[in-house]
Amino acid sequence: MPTYFTTNRHGYAVRFSRFSPDRLYVASSQYYGLAGAGTLYVLDFSDDDDSFKEVKQFSWSDGLFDIISSEKDPNIVISVSGDGTLQLWNMDSINDDSPLSNLPQMIYKEHKKEVYSIDWLSVRSDNYILSSSWDLSIKLWDPNFTTSLCTYNGHSKIVYNAVFSPLIPNTFASVSADGYLKIWNVFNKDKPIASLKSHDGEVLSCDWCKFDQNILATGSSDGLIRGYDMRHFGVPMFELKGCDYAVRKIQFSPFEISTIASVGYDCYTRIWDFNRTNEPLESIKHHTDFGYGLDWSRLKRNQLADCGWDSLVHVFYPSCLET
Repeated sequence: MPTYFTTNRHGYAVRFSRFSPDRLYVASSQYYGLAGAGTLYVLDFSDDDDSFKEVKQFSWSDGLFDIISSEKDPNIVISVSGDGTLQLWNMDSINDDSPLSNLPQMIYKEHKKEVYSIDWLSVRSDNYILSSSWDLSIKLWDPNFTTSLCTYNGHSKIVYNAVFSPLIPNTFASVSADGYLKIWNVFNKDKPIASLKSHDGEVLSCDWCKFDQNILATGSSDGLIRGYDMRHFGVPMFELKGCDYAVRKIQFSPFEISTIASVGYDCYTRIWDFNRTNEPLESIKHHTDFGYGLDWSRLKRNQLADCGWDSLVHVFYPSCLET
């Protein structure tokens, strides 16, 4: 299992490249994201000898909280940070040692507080990014322009996560510290299509099933993961139990309809199958501090990456899943 240590940085998010099966991006922060700078790590890893190679570091003046890579351009990555900005980085500069090569190609600044999540939709002719913030808003952007296309205000507290539906055009979900899951159409900024009090605690993460357009799930500070069917939105279709503390991030598998991975504040990464049981198939204690970031590879079946506040990044295959 390849493992990497981000020295003096605490991991917030990890993402696989959409183009290179052995490339990973990590968003990290000094001092647990409470103060100090942020670092974007570009890492190449090898399954053969369980090794990591640091390809490049990009530095930003504030902590980095999330990251996403383009689905259309293998060289473009966008990060978000505590100063309310989004930064677009060009990997073409990896072999360039000049000072300018370490600067973002574009900076998007409209949010008034920390930006906590970023998502990217590139289907057909659409090319949109979605940011959610502690300023209670969600913004839709065309990455080619530094002015947002639309702002969505519907939550009463911090918006932790906003994610495009991969199967329903022009639709995204958002979750917040107010306990609500909301479904939006990008063309209607005034109010969501649907709104549901999904947890009593803060809702920290949401994701859509990659095979059934009606299914999505939420992870909360109450330690629960709940799934919902859009056709019967009022009642959870499943509830997954087994996390001791907050569920920081969840993500549906890109290969199996009912498989979900989660990472949380109890330091465990867990694998679930809601069609089989409401208990985890596997619980892996990868971290000694809060688990924060998680991503499935789209290019290698059942390969996962996670990161946490203990500065560790892991790439692995859960033993409960067939490779």
